[in-house]
Amino acid sequence: MIAVPEAFARSTVEREGRAGAAWLAELPGIVDELLGRWGCVPDGAVMHGGVGVVVPVRRPVEGTSVLKVSFPHPGNVHEPDAFAAWGGRGAVLLHERDDTRFAMLLERVRTSTLAEVEDADEVVAVAGRISHRLAVPAPPGLPRLRKQADGWEEQLRQDAGELPHALTRRVVDAAVATVHELGRDQPDTLIHGDLHARNILRADREPWLAVDPKGYAGDPAYDGGTLLKTRALTVLEAHDLRKAVHRVLDVFAEAAEVDRARVQRWAQFHAVQAAFWGRRHGFRIARGGSRLARLTEFADRLAELLTERV
Repeated sequence: MIAVPEAFARSTVEREGRAGAAWLAELPGIVDELLGRWGCVPDGAVMHGGVGVVVPVRRPVEGTSVLKVSFPHPGNVHEPDAFAAWGGRGAVLLHERDDTRFAMLLERVRTSTLAEVEDADEVVAVAGRISHRLAVPAPPGLPRLRKQADGWEEQLRQDAGELPHALTRRVVDAAVATVHELGRDQPDTLIHGDLHARNILRADREPWLAVDPKGYAGDPAYDGGTLLKTRALTVLEAHDLRKAVHRVLDVFAEAAEVDRARVQRWAQFHAVQAAFWGRRHGFRIARGGSRLARLTEFADRLAELLTERV
């Protein structure tokens, strides 16, 4: 049986409590059962992400693959649906799936990610090209982002009214306007939903392939906003913040072949969400203290900057 990585076990229990501990107790048996059913043998050390373990394996037909088993959570339900729709186009191939176990047998890629590339323009351009390749007609049954619009607007208004913050009325109104004008009228296009450089890995079949999608149907420009949010710490270090931010928007929009103004509007919406989220919950890398205050202040600056020309 596999040994569950200690860091993964600890974070799962911290996040999920008793349900997480119960699932962890069953996990080695789940992996063993899947290995036997899919004719796989372990072929390397067990790895993990935030919500699942990844076991390198081999089997006669596909050769090297990975077995991914995730904690049962609504956010993970449509990951295999997205992989199935893409069929290897810009993302790893799906070989087998067991939706009751939240398990998949996937094409194996390398462990190095796009986040390790030093050239900022290359990072954004690769992400944009991947986003473009993933933008295919969404199959029925996938969650439509437009159905989240009412919840987005309600939360924005609630946060603006309840939380002490430095965002101007103009900035908050611009985010609400994006929900009204873009959020409720989105295409039935399959998008990644959590596009960032750590979710794009080096591969052999293609230079780069995407992993860990949410599998939403919506506006491909939405993923550009997600990418900028996750690049925030990189642009924070730039000498000219405005120039660095607009460079990300320009490069992504060109590579993804999407409307640049839509990318900026979604990025502004994400920045406002982040500014409020930090005040209400903290960030994964900063739960309190001066670092949280600094990141929250930066989210405010980013939201203000992105409101220009929106």
